[in-house]
Amino acid sequence: MFAAAQLGALAACIVLFVPMGMAGWHLSRNKMLFFSGALFITLAVGVHIAPYFPAASQFLISTLTPSFSSSPPFRPSSCLSFMHDVSFLPADAPSSFDWLPIRSRSADCGFQKLSRSDAGELLNGSWILVAGDSQARLFVLSLLRLLLARSAMEAVEGDLFRRHSDYQIMISEHGVKLDFVWSPFEANITSVLQKLRGGPRLPEVLVAGSGLWHMLHVNNASDYGENLASVRRSAASMVSPFSSELAMQPPHMFWLGLPTLLNSMLNTEEKKEKMSMTVWDAYEQEVDGSGVLRPSGGSFVLLDIGSLSRSCGLQCTTDGMHYEGVVYEAALQVMLNALLIESQQRI
Repeated sequence: MFAAAQLGALAACIVLFVPMGMAGWHLSRNKMLFFSGALFITLAVGVHIAPYFPAASQFLISTLTPSFSSSPPFRPSSCLSFMHDVSFLPADAPSSFDWLPIRSRSADCGFQKLSRSDAGELLNGSWILVAGDSQARLFVLSLLRLLLARSAMEAVEGDLFRRHSDYQIMISEHGVKLDFVWSPFEANITSVLQKLRGGPRLPEVLVAGSGLWHMLHVNNASDYGENLASVRRSAASMVSPFSSELAMQPPHMFWLGLPTLLNSMLNTEEKKEKMSMTVWDAYEQEVDGSGVLRPSGGSFVLLDIGSLSRSCGLQCTTDGMHYEGVVYEAALQVMLNALLIESQQRI
């Protein structure tokens, strides 16, 4: 290592300082120019040889990088995991619930409930695309409830919940374009991703999720995993450094996990037979093994509806599959806080 350092320093001196000395006589007539040139070349040499000296590298980093000592260290996996640790409790209104983060676990990550104005500022000018099934539709409803005034929600809910249909809205107050694309199967999500590649713009935020329809109508966990692998490849193509779309910033991607299924509450015998916890576990394992999520090399950050719905429990569902809005509100806040973290990293 020491020999390498000597060779690096010698090469830098020959390549940089010798030409500087030869030009010095001419540059000395303009002292400011000479000083500026000398400073620039000295810094260039420092950058070239610093990797050979770890202590020097650390010094340069600590000297040239602004200090953010007031901010807690960012630990992506632990922070996102802690953000899903919330507690649900009865709210003031009858048959309604609220939620709170478990502060002892999430305080270091700065997890907070964003208000309407804060969320509007964070998402200002963004295109948000949500592709999925009924769970994704409920997630969109929570987002709209946060961004829109209550008086505007009645008309919105009627349009949003037209059975098996797409939905789009422009929220002019925040310049937010929101699209929901009905995509109950993984192949539908893959198709959405492939169409985005050929378009003139990528969304700033992409939320996707599926599995319930596959579980009910196909009921084959291995096939589900193969379809998720196709989703993973299509998503990766939008963030690949070799993709022509890299002239555009890749979207922040989130995956809506499967909700916890309460078999005794499912409303048909077919659902009770095909959507057991054993099948649910097998589908969850395919999500983990497909590589679609960040921890396994994928592009999607998990919004863990399974964990959140399990925490809320029987009190938050009437059919054992779809949960009260408070569950999706909590997932939405996890996404917004993750966006805050990622936006700080991209700056």
